[in-house]
Amino acid sequence: MLKIFRLTAILEGISYLLLFGIGMPLKYLAKIPEPNIYIGYAHGFLFMAYVVLAALFCLEQKWGLKRFVILFIASLLPFGTFYIDKKYLKPLAVSAN
Repeated sequence: MLKIFRLTAILEGISYLLLFGIGMPLKYLAKIPEPNIYIGYAHGFLFMAYVVLAALFCLEQKWGLKRFVILFIASLLPFGTFYIDKKYLKPLAVSAN
């Protein structure tokens, strides 16, 4: 579960940066909306997967609501999921080995 959640967190963070760093400027500044459609769908799917996996992972780890809220808020902030991976997930992966 940890590997899947870490991968999803990283991919969600990348899709967030692509959407707002590339997709939105192309749409609003260059008037090219097509890339935003595909990036938006990918980001939406990854965001939903991240939230569901965060909830399941918190249950599995017996983390409380406070930790879930932190994970959720991180998904709304640029670079937030990268922070979550470094602060909470990577130490778990290292200790599991």
